[in-house]
Amino acid sequence: MQQRRGAGVERLVLTASGGPFLHRPLEALDRVTPDEACAHPTWRMGRKISVDSATMMNKGLETIEARWLFAMPPERIEVVIHPQSVIHSMVAYADQSVLAQLGRPDMRTPIAHALAWPERIDSGVAPLDFLQLAHLSFAAPELKHFPCLRLALEVLRSGCAASVTLNAANEAAVDAFLNGRLRYTDIAHVVEDCLQHAPSSALESLDDILAADAQARVLAAQAIQRAAVRSASPVVALSVSTTLDEGIGARL
Repeated sequence: MQQRRGAGVERLVLTASGGPFLHRPLEALDRVTPDEACAHPTWRMGRKISVDSATMMNKGLETIEARWLFAMPPERIEVVIHPQSVIHSMVAYADQSVLAQLGRPDMRTPIAHALAWPERIDSGVAPLDFLQLAHLSFAAPELKHFPCLRLALEVLRSGCAASVTLNAANEAAVDAFLNGRLRYTDIAHVVEDCLQHAPSSALESLDDILAADAQARVLAAQAIQRAAVRSASPVVALSVSTTLDEGIGARL
């Protein structure tokens, strides 16, 4: 994108592995544990980003980043499931040629790229052997299976305030899930609940953004508490309620 300066770019394609639950039935997702969500099939990452990969919120956030970084209209940003995690992104041009960025699914590659920019350095990653690639497959994501991605794609067409709310609410919900205070399937419910209360006015300063972020986290804490009361035993619900009340009090 930078080399071409956006000239003739028709669309951006962001690929996603689909995470560890790509083929797990919807009715089984209620029982997902943090360790299962963090057991990514192709990438080794931290626990928070691993959960985001499982829900595909990470890809939703990437579409929002791509919109603003590359001034790309939302309708020209596409998300594709690619379980092998060999192709990481593609740029399609008006002449229907496509440039694809390929590499092994190893976080050392993007880290080395960021550290050395604009140069290239040895990342320690083994070369990609095309002769050992049996096949590369692609599929459209099922938004019913990945409600966090659906929410992010809706926010993609909204303003900055909704994006701030989406990110903050997701961070709070994922943290609650990782700490045993929220079911996996309630992550999306918490985010959606908070989006319904996102500021409608434009965010025009850093202070506005920070205020919207703080508001979203308070709303998320309340939504997490409601979700815990709905799904947990009375003892667990009381524990969650006490913990969240203390957290909200500390923020206020």
